[in-house]
Amino acid sequence: MKNKITYTEHNGLYYPDLALPKQTNYPLGKYANLRLDFIKKHRRGTYTTLLTEGRLNEHLHDIDLQAHAMLDDIIPRLAKERGIDEDLKTYDALQWVAEMNNIKAAAEEIVLKEVIYK
Repeated sequence: MKNKITYTEHNGLYYPDLALPKQTNYPLGKYANLRLDFIKKHRRGTYTTLLTEGRLNEHLHDIDLQAHAMLDDIIPRLAKERGIDEDLKTYDALQWVAEMNNIKAAAEEIVLKEVIYK
């Protein structure tokens, strides 16, 4: 039987032998930690389910990978659309840095909305 519960006796009392399933132990980055904070505060059911099923770390790692993949896709696309290229970088480095910072901020807002806070 798959769901058979065993018990251990301590001082005449029987305690169930319960343990959480094995979990992955991926290192968590910025976006994984943001997602963790969000689901702890706003998606308690999802958090509890992922935690008890041993899938929390894997879920957070996947979110982190998705967020970085989206950023890697969005940033070059936005830079191309706005005409931010190597010519600008060599001609006016400060302007290039300012434009790239704006693009990164815009891309991060998209990622936060579509991946982290959904």
